[in-house]
Amino acid sequence: MDKSKVDYSLYLVTDSTPAILGSKDIVAVVEAALKGGVTCVQYREKHADTGEMVATAKRLHAVTQKYNVPLLINDRIDIALSVGCEGVHIGQDDLDLATARKLLGDDKIIGVTACNVEEVEAASTGGADYLGIGTVFATQTKENTKSIIGVSGLQYLLGYLRTSKSKVKTVCIGGINASNASRVMWQSSSLDRSLDGIAVVSAIVAASSPEGASRELLKLVKTPPVFALRSPTLDQASRSAEEVLSLVPEVVRRVDAAKPLSHNMTNLVVQNFAANVALAVGASPIMANYGEEAADLAALGGALVVNMGTVTPEGLQNYQKALKAYNDAGGPIVFDPVGAGATAVRRAATKTILNAGYVDVLKGNQSEILTCTPAGASLQQRGVDSSADASQTQDKLAATVRELAQLRRNTVVMTGATDLVSAGGAVYAVGNGHEYLGVVTGTGCCLGTTISAMVAAYPEDKVAATVAGLLLYEIAAENAAAREDVKGPGTFVPAFLDELFNLRKQIARGDDGWRQKAKFSIVA
Repeated sequence: MDKSKVDYSLYLVTDSTPAILGSKDIVAVVEAALKGGVTCVQYREKHADTGEMVATAKRLHAVTQKYNVPLLINDRIDIALSVGCEGVHIGQDDLDLATARKLLGDDKIIGVTACNVEEVEAASTGGADYLGIGTVFATQTKENTKSIIGVSGLQYLLGYLRTSKSKVKTVCIGGINASNASRVMWQSSSLDRSLDGIAVVSAIVAASSPEGASRELLKLVKTPPVFALRSPTLDQASRSAEEVLSLVPEVVRRVDAAKPLSHNMTNLVVQNFAANVALAVGASPIMANYGEEAADLAALGGALVVNMGTVTPEGLQNYQKALKAYNDAGGPIVFDPVGAGATAVRRAATKTILNAGYVDVLKGNQSEILTCTPAGASLQQRGVDSSADASQTQDKLAATVRELAQLRRNTVVMTGATDLVSAGGAVYAVGNGHEYLGVVTGTGCCLGTTISAMVAAYPEDKVAATVAGLLLYEIAAENAAAREDVKGPGTFVPAFLDELFNLRKQIARGDDGWRQKAKFSIVA
């Protein structure tokens, strides 16, 4: 078998423990999986004696040869040599790569487990034929995991391989199943460095029909998720400022006419204000924090706002259910990682939410967005306010926003004195707003609500929709602050709601007075 032509699309890793395999015969399970489309098999056995393993491996090899699919042995090079199969897979605690290559020769396949840059670099430069990157998600089949890297960690390591121009093949492993296979494959194809496949254990071995499960998984590997059809395109990400501005009136008119649903999962402090803002910008609000409602609400064609204002274990479970429901329906999601950099609990919650599903628009202040980068943030956030780091120039922040958007294949908004928006191409700057927005509880949260209305009504262009939401919100704030009846934050709030409503109606009627006030440009 020519190892350079091996297809890693659907890579089966066996597990003979009763909790996973049950009473089924492992060879029969593998053959059924091969009928369903499995393209590579790894025999992993941690408890049987050598003689039993050799016997089972020979039976497995006879089956995999029939389907012209490679059989690899986990860890045990002696068994691979005895059976004469196509290669091995070794972990970081197993025999080193150089020795394994010396024993097996150049024509055999050697895969290596890797979960960080150092391990990826060592294996890719040391001659591994493919990398098993993970653990992506928590899994019951492998307890000795160094860390859960999530989709963002997976993307980060693929980005390293792209930068280093490595040609090594890659599969991801750890909790991969029918609920996430398509999303993981699609999101991991950012930055022009795609996964070559997924490695699956219990999703096939424990399935009542390994053949059917394999067939479904292979289809998912090759089919983008429904929400991918509305992700920002390269053209949308790289337009001139004038091109984006020209779409703002149409976005606002669409919201005004459609009254899209804005489903807010937010804290109790903000709910009333967020509902009023949604009504003022033309949306139909619902405050529903119970995840079981999300599937019905997602079917109504609106957008979801996940506002991490109050972090609890139950809340995280509800967020994850809602993310899945809207991802399955293809509905837009706005995620506001409130206070993400304030505590270890919030950092972990942010990671959990971002790994649980695809987020169309990621919106936060400087420290919150920096916390969402693969490296996390060294900046300690005090609370929900933005603790701006003076050492971060606008150019540096713009680069961070652009790279994060490229990595996650979404639209990123970093709010501040000047807001930065990017979908991985141009970085747009919005200089509107007023200081009163920073001294009224919930104004940042309600910006997420406003953006949700725009992307719900104009899902085909989330960059323009996001910019429209920012400009509508912040120019309205300027208009409200300029009124004679506004004396401070207390009188600002009702005036702000009035001006949101008035400005939305003016733009919908064709009044272009907002254009003269818009402070919108591209960061050079």
